[in-house]
Amino acid sequence: MKYNTIIFDLDGTLLDTLDDLTDSVNEVLKQEGYQLRSKEEVRSFIGNGYRKLLLRALPTGTPDEEIDRCTAVFRKVYYDNMHKKTKPYDGIIDMLLELKKKDIMIGVVSNKLDEAVREGCRSFFGSYIDTAIGDNPNGKNKPAPDNLFEVMTRLNAHRKTTLYVGDSDIDVKTAQNAQIDFVGVTWGFRSRESLITAGADIIIDLPNELLGLLTQFFISD
Repeated sequence: MKYNTIIFDLDGTLLDTLDDLTDSVNEVLKQEGYQLRSKEEVRSFIGNGYRKLLLRALPTGTPDEEIDRCTAVFRKVYYDNMHKKTKPYDGIIDMLLELKKKDIMIGVVSNKLDEAVREGCRSFFGSYIDTAIGDNPNGKNKPAPDNLFEVMTRLNAHRKTTLYVGDSDIDVKTAQNAQIDFVGVTWGFRSRESLITAGADIIIDLPNELLGLLTQFFISD
């Protein structure tokens, strides 16, 4: 079966956002009088949306209302900072160009704020991304399949012809919950071992390997 739709995670898969996320988390922590976090700590906190990021960055036992308040501050700080150091991973633009040449529809599903997802896709990828969705009131975040299904609906895509690509155990579980095929990537925020443990069967180390996989394994007459 030939895949005509590929849906990507954003942070850690298409975009290297770690520096801007770390700077924004630490700007909030410093402003609010909390201990700063290292880049590797922030890397381990990413994956379940802004609130979980702040929950993990703040001291254990921080009250819910304080987490909510700091999350609201973070949203503004990050929106101001999110394009300072962020960039596509090496090889991503070339990969997207080749996918479009193959007439493959491309979507993005992320757990970061919907407005930031759409702005990031517009700024860095333009017309390469056909539709994108992030954290919004209308669907549950990953690993729930809601937003993945919404993107598939927008693209008129079907499970058997859709592939999901991501860098984390959350992405593996999202694909499993949606019952669609998955490819894990190792250049993002999580290790190969964590992807394997989560159940990823196919893992790549470079963006151009996805094109090779499509030719070698996925495309049939």
